[in-house]
Amino acid sequence: MDPSVPERFRSLLGEKLSDSLTAAIPPVTPRRLHGAVQLPGKVTAVVGMRRTGKTMFLHQIQRERLQAGAGRERLPHINFEDERLAGLAAEHLHPLVEEYYRRFPALRGRETVVWCFDEIQNVPGWERFIRRMLDTEKVEIFITGSSAALLSREIATALRGRAWEVAIHPFSFEEALRHGGGRAPKRPDALGARERSAIERAFLDYLATGGFPEAQGLPAASRHRLLRDYVDVAMLRDVVERHGVSNVAGLRWLVRHLLGNAGALFSVEKFYAALKSQGLSISKDTVHRLMGHLQDCFLVRTVWMEAGSERKRMVNPRKAYPVDPGLIPVFDRTGRANFGHALETAVLVELERRRAEVSYVKTPQGREVDFLARYPFGGEELIQVCADTNAAETARRELRALAEAGRLFPRARKRLLTLTQDGLPREVPADVLAQPAYAWMLMPAESS
Repeated sequence: MDPSVPERFRSLLGEKLSDSLTAAIPPVTPRRLHGAVQLPGKVTAVVGMRRTGKTMFLHQIQRERLQAGAGRERLPHINFEDERLAGLAAEHLHPLVEEYYRRFPALRGRETVVWCFDEIQNVPGWERFIRRMLDTEKVEIFITGSSAALLSREIATALRGRAWEVAIHPFSFEEALRHGGGRAPKRPDALGARERSAIERAFLDYLATGGFPEAQGLPAASRHRLLRDYVDVAMLRDVVERHGVSNVAGLRWLVRHLLGNAGALFSVEKFYAALKSQGLSISKDTVHRLMGHLQDCFLVRTVWMEAGSERKRMVNPRKAYPVDPGLIPVFDRTGRANFGHALETAVLVELERRRAEVSYVKTPQGREVDFLARYPFGGEELIQVCADTNAAETARRELRALAEAGRLFPRARKRLLTLTQDGLPREVPADVLAQPAYAWMLMPAESS
């Protein structure tokens, strides 16, 4: 390697390169993503919260390339989440490529090499290195990062439109079924009594456990401890360290509030007032910045009210959700299982998997519809989520809100999602599709 590169980096990067080309590719539960995973001439940027399976997705890509006929030597994978690489900068990376082609000179310019770079945002100036590789070598490049800023700020400016985002969320319900050794039914909307009971039991377990891969199958106490550790690492590494946050106490209060009140309306002014009453000093601008940081690291997802102007949207409170329903019981202080909040969270995250743009609707009569989803393929849906609409008054309330919102958005399909088959209303208008949420989640997006 280049002698200008410090010896410790030369040695470590050479070791990582050797290991990546000889180690067995781990088995994975394949992720099913909506839309293209890669576009020619672009870097595929795999983003998402820590521990959602981004590295495993890179291994999935490697396995797919192997099955397509690529040799193992064409699949290097370098992970920069390593404390020994502290101080590594972009100028230290190019010699890694030269070292690779010294080992495999016949590949240069002839065969496509698939490079996978894990957590590359840890290397200052990495964007220049990636852009140079795209311009000078015959490569496909996949990179991962735990911060949305990897896309919104760094890639958008440095790669000048040459990045393609792929978001990895915790397991969907269908992926969790497969990970546990089961499989999704071919017709989730037409199940027999026994099969429906099994799927509904699995769905309730999924809402309680969530979709983080390492949390699957753990007892509740161990799972809660693991998920709490995930949140702590996201706060400290992806918010405090990355953004230089000094008000850690205010950040912890904010995280506990958001994760413990899934789907609730959140107002910066009200939260600021609540902290002030507790004697905690924090500015409104700081709360706004912290909210942005928590969204950047994918820990929190927010939904704004649908509005005709940006000003009207900004003056109304947004709804906040965790990135996974399994986080809710970890931070809920009521001590009661709330499948309604978990269900609403799971529906929102599924909409994000399907790459929908999501808002909520407030009708002129003051009623609310949980989600207005606009899909990449052009469709619109009004989606109301309610665990149980079996009671006549509950059904009337939820369907009335859908009807009122439907007059505001006449092109949108109206959908009512419940927790179980028994939770469906007894009577449903002809223009409303009512179904258990698990049936909707298990059906292909285009046909659901």
